[in-house]
Amino acid sequence: MLGVMSLFEFMKEFFFLFGYVTSYSLFPEPLSQEEESYYLELLENGDENAKKILIERNLRLVAHIAKKYTTSNIEQEDIISIGTIGLIKGINSYQKSKGVKLATYVARCIENEILMHFRSTKKLAQEVSLNDALRSR
Repeated sequence: MLGVMSLFEFMKEFFFLFGYVTSYSLFPEPLSQEEESYYLELLENGDENAKKILIERNLRLVAHIAKKYTTSNIEQEDIISIGTIGLIKGINSYQKSKGVKLATYVARCIENEILMHFRSTKKLAQEVSLNDALRSR
């Protein structure tokens, strides 16, 4: 039951962020170093609101990284959504004690999520279904 509830919470956050991103409104300004340190400290202490703020204020980074993949055959909004999942994963797994900046860490997570999606769709594109072959006749 706990897994279902956390999945529900994740999906609720995802759809909130997806709606935010697709509304074409301006992204909020990134946090200053002091603000980022403050919210990371709150996040380490289990503050869920701090996580939401860190996600929201780093959406501009997702959009920036997504621009690199606009030549693909996937819509920009889809790439931003996939990148947002990477952002959420990155913020959930970030450890300040490792000495890496948050933006550097989550940028890699965002790119990895987008590239994972491309790899998975590439594998599916090569698959052929017998159903499809029989229908075409």
